[in-house]
Amino acid sequence: MTILVVIAKECLPGKVKTRLHPPLSLTQAAELAAASLDDTLRAVSSLPATRRILAFDGIVPPGAAAGFEILPQVAGGLDERLAAIFDHCDEQTVLIGMDTPQVTSALLEPVFTDWTDDVDAWFGFADDGGFWALALADPQGDLIRGIPMSQGDTGARQLERLRGAGLRVAFLPTLTDVDTIDDAHTVAGIAPDGGFARVLATMLVPSENGTTR
Repeated sequence: MTILVVIAKECLPGKVKTRLHPPLSLTQAAELAAASLDDTLRAVSSLPATRRILAFDGIVPPGAAAGFEILPQVAGGLDERLAAIFDHCDEQTVLIGMDTPQVTSALLEPVFTDWTDDVDAWFGFADDGGFWALALADPQGDLIRGIPMSQGDTGARQLERLRGAGLRVAFLPTLTDVDTIDDAHTVAGIAPDGGFARVLATMLVPSENGTTR
């Protein structure tokens, strides 16, 4: 029995995906972030979770979150917010972000079907050095609290913390987080039929190397 958590911000101009500005306007960046979140929520909605939680920083959750419990994020840095989510949960829990709209239910299915007694945690690296997924059989916030976030070694340090606590870790595939416009084009190419790719295509935005994809 597994709790599924998606952590997200309300997609308001100037509050999300600001690294996409420029070349996107802040309004366009927010629209693309909203498409990313919608794709993520739809992709995981069919997984056999005992609870579905949207850990939300905002006022108005997206329509795609229908059927999700809304859990307000606590104040503080990202490590504190992630830690509070795991402290809130009382059974094995998997948490993902809103920045990987190429995610599919198949990618996360092992957490729900292959979580054997010899696995204490599942971990998915992001290719920028962070991580996009973390699942704990025994959710404890102190396993995350104090890890420096949004750094090139965040994923490595988080994995070191898990292993240092004696946890046996299984791995999910490495994914690309959408942080830059090149990331956005890469992800749209991986999932060309998703809402994220369709919204990006309407913007006709060149990649950072000057080509339009």
